[in-house]
Amino acid sequence: MSQTPLDPSPEPSAAAQAPDAAPTPRLIAAAAIAGLEGLAVAAWGVTMFFTDSDNAVLAGLTVLVMAALPLAAAYGLRKARRWSRGPALIMQLLIVPIAWTMLHSSGAVVWGGVLLGALAAAGLVCLVHPSTTDALGIRRTSP
Repeated sequence: MSQTPLDPSPEPSAAAQAPDAAPTPRLIAAAAIAGLEGLAVAAWGVTMFFTDSDNAVLAGLTVLVMAALPLAAAYGLRKARRWSRGPALIMQLLIVPIAWTMLHSSGAVVWGGVLLGALAAAGLVCLVHPSTTDALGIRRTSP
């Protein structure tokens, strides 16, 4: 039986490869925002362990698991991984109704809603900006 040389595997397209360029400032800002949100969710999960609830441990663990989404997205954005944009966008979109609800409360919660809403808006702007999609190697469609 004769052996034929194996064909070299085709190179992945340029859009599928991780970019070699340094992350853009908007990409770094999006990573910082996602990381800040992830740390805030993790802190909330830790504080839930100390409540006087029957389900404090389960609730705290659930919130800590939820903190993994923005933290993983922040890591991926900082490393310019294209998979990280989806989880980061999901987190920003989940934060918008939370901030809206906080804005319609009273007291110091309103200021928390303002801060949360501003972070979500800034995160969304950074994530959908063309320089971010280019840095992540995501192709834009033409109209």
